[in-house]
Amino acid sequence: MKLIEKNIAIELRHRGYAINKIASEIGVAKSSVSLWVRNVKLTNEQTENLKSLPFTTSAIENRRRSRLKNEFEKRQSIISTAKSEIINIDNYNLWLIGVMLYWAEGGKTQRMVRFSNGDPKMIKIIMKFFEIVCKVPAEKFRGHIHIHQSLDSNSAENYWSSISGIPLNQFFKTYRKPNKSSQNKKNTLPNGVLDVYVLNTKLFYKIQGWAEGIFEQSDKQ
Repeated sequence: MKLIEKNIAIELRHRGYAINKIASEIGVAKSSVSLWVRNVKLTNEQTENLKSLPFTTSAIENRRRSRLKNEFEKRQSIISTAKSEIINIDNYNLWLIGVMLYWAEGGKTQRMVRFSNGDPKMIKIIMKFFEIVCKVPAEKFRGHIHIHQSLDSNSAENYWSSISGIPLNQFFKTYRKPNKSSQNKKNTLPNGVLDVYVLNTKLFYKIQGWAEGIFEQSDKQ
């Protein structure tokens, strides 16, 4: 044990020194100082003086990082627990998810099926719904990309074709939106937005009927 350092630490603590300051003065770890001086009782005046000490820039940054780390870990713990509650999604669950997702983000006019979104996860889910639940043949799909002129349309086309599984020869001509103000802003949608079309009027009305049926049943709960 570093007896000399310990005795110096105790003496400095009796004088009202902060633990960080003591550790710096005698060149030992803060944890060691905390252990050595844990039984030293500070006066009320000394305690108030320590509270009023200004924090160094590094101390403030360390506290900020620690707080952000703790918040991140708490969020991840909640997310991980929630994820574990999703055990299996069968076709019935996929049907419910797809109908509600379409009702929230899908087209309600023009008597054609159209789902628009910039989130690849949403596109993947709705494609599963169309393919598995609605049994849409691959050749019935069409894709249409909306993207700002300042972005790479070729890259976006390849990206959305890969995400959706729709071949590029089944894509309409990409719409490049003119927007000069977007050039100096952070692009939150670097690949633009994809519209998935299914050229089937009957399916459009069928999804509408499913949605209305779900709403009616929910009112009975």
